[in-house]
Amino acid sequence: MTDGTAGAARIHAAFAAAHAAGRTALIPYVVAGYPDADTSFAAALAAIDAGADLLELGLPYSDPLADGATLQRASSAALRSGATFDRSVELLGRIHAARPGTPLVPMAYVNQAVGRGDPATTLRRLAEAGASGLILADLTFDEGAEVEAAARAAGIALVYLVTPTTPHDRRAAIAARSGGFLYAVSFIGVTGARRALPRTVGAFLRDVRSVSPIPVAAGFGVSRPAHVRQLGRVADGVIVGSALVDALGLDGRDVDGMGRVVRSLRAAT
Repeated sequence: MTDGTAGAARIHAAFAAAHAAGRTALIPYVVAGYPDADTSFAAALAAIDAGADLLELGLPYSDPLADGATLQRASSAALRSGATFDRSVELLGRIHAARPGTPLVPMAYVNQAVGRGDPATTLRRLAEAGASGLILADLTFDEGAEVEAAARAAGIALVYLVTPTTPHDRRAAIAARSGGFLYAVSFIGVTGARRALPRTVGAFLRDVRSVSPIPVAAGFGVSRPAHVRQLGRVADGVIVGSALVDALGLDGRDVDGMGRVVRSLRAAT
């Protein structure tokens, strides 16, 4: 378990501040290196300045299993523009240096964290660059002990995911091992902006919150203020990704437009 780390404490403080203000925490998602390093840096700062409580930074990967078409397109474009894991870590450090008060939570895949055979080195680098937490979309808690140990040593929270198909007892077990917050996937499938969320999402989130000792943030499919209001009634935080990549426009450079969308989402919290 990594909820006792310094990174988890920073994440908890952000959720607590939003709660004290009567809000749901807003967690925008930015793809590192999309469409290039400098523009993604500007997009990250714009999202923070528009009202992000935390920021999720997607690290481009060649086989993003959990990502839908929008994030796959952005990740592929970032890789073509020269994004690498090392450059993503550098970008993380730039964002942290510019906005040190906002917890940063990279989202990556297991091969990126342990593919070099040493998760301790990788997670320490992320922590030194300013990461408060880490989401590994394809890591199950059954196989997570080694990465959890590395995260504890690095002082960052390892965030696990639960889905609507995760059995109740397993949700409780995963929540007990997650650090910082628990990521609740709002529907079955990959990421992508949706017009409407499943009618069952409220019951799902209430069940997850009933077993989670830490904040619960809902993601996947969130694209508009109405979704934020809907999820905010039953979740501690809301994660928005694909809709913000779409807001950047086809060339990925409309940072001002994306900032306006984040402000509208923040107003709905």
